Formats: sequence, structure tokens, C-alpha cells
Amino acid sequence: MRRPRLVLLDASYGTDHTRRNFRRELDADLVEFDVTAGDLPPDFDYDGVVVTGSRASVYWDEPWIADLVSWIERAADRGLPLLGVCYGHQALAVALGGRVEAMDDIEIGYREIRREDDALFEGLDAPFVAFETHSDWVVDLPSDATRLAENERGVQAFRRGDCWGVQFHPEYDRGSAETVTRGKDLPEARIEAVLDGIADDDTYAAACRTKRLFDNFTDYVRRRAADEGASADA
Repeated sequence: MRRPRLVLLDASYGTDHTRRNFRRELDADLVEFDVTAGDLPPDFDYDGVVVTGSRASVYWDEPWIADLVSWIERAADRGLPLLGVCYGHQALAVALGGRVEAMDDIEIGYREIRREDDALFEGLDAPFVAFETHSDWVVDLPSDATRLAENERGVQAFRRGDCWGVQFHPEYDRGSAETVTRGKDLPEARIEAVLDGIADDDTYAAACRTKRLFDNFTDYVRRRAADEGASADA
């Protein structure tokens, strides 16, 4: 089965660790675009799509955000498998008709997340652990979407057809989690508490097991591509 070709829509404003983390976790040939610079794929000739996190909010009035949401909507309409992570999860929700708002406080640190059974979560712990860093959240899912995961702070994953959104950051390594935490404008005691959680080996090992969802996604993309190829040859 051939290696899938994925488009990586990088909304991170060039954050150093973003592309490094996705390149490490995605077993695929990646074609990368800096969407914050207005760089979007000219077509949809890919096996699937991944949308990264961002310091932006999807409801900001910026041209690149509107263009990205429009591109995601068209990709979903064409049936491309799509995975949105954190900001990507929120942009996907809006593109499919959901709603995103600001939270009353940031959610940050390793968190336990309850999940339903789904192909994306096959083999993951139940509940599983992942790193969170977000101050917006999906308050209304698209009308035809299924909630797949949640915690006390709301929706943590959803699915509509071949599209998945996850609010958490399964791609983060320990260094990414530390760098992001130290960069937050939060009370020192809160930052130190989050850093203590990052340093805990058992918690970090549990979060690393959650990375399996990337293999689940690329496996799904491979099967879709193989089925479509077989149909075309029939």
C-alpha cells in the first residue's frame, strides 16, 4: 500500500516545533503550506488534510482565516479525509457549520479525556491523556457531527464523515509542552504546576500512547486511497 500524500496546513505563524512534531508523527509525504501568509493549496489533489494549531482565534476578522475556513469547507465537500488539531479542530467545526467562542479561562496541561469508540481512537487508553493549551472552544458542533470525546471543559473531539477534530495536542513532545507553558502570561504558581505535570514520567508516557491516533488517521487515509484506486480500475 503506497505512502499517503497529505497537505499540512500550518496555522502556527511559523512556530518552530509545529512542523517538526507533525513531520515526526505523520507517516506520510507532507506538502506544507503557511496559511497565515495566505498560502493555500491551489487544488485538492491529496489523499488527506491536516490542520495545525495556532495562536489565532477562528473568529478573528483576518483574510487568511476566512480563506482557510473556505478551503476546509470545500475539501470536506470533496470527501477528503481531514484531521484538525486544536485551532484546526475549531476551524473545521466552523467550516462545517459549528460555532466557536472564547473560554473564561485557558485550559493548559496534561488532561484526562473521556472517549467513545471510533477508528481514530482505536488502541488508545480509555480514558486517554493529552496536552491541552487553548482559550477558545467549540460551543456548538456542526449539526451532523458526532461528539467523540469530552472532559469537564467541553468537546474534545468530534467526527463528521471522514473529518475529525481534536481539541488537544497529541503531537506535542515534552519540549513543546514546556516551551508553550513557559510562554504563557499566567501566574508563576500555575505555570510551575503545569511544568510539574509535564515532568511526571507516567503522565508523559500516557500522553505518548495517545500519539497512536496519527497512525490511525494515516491508516484510514491509506485504505480510502486504496479503495478509490480499486474502484477506478474496476
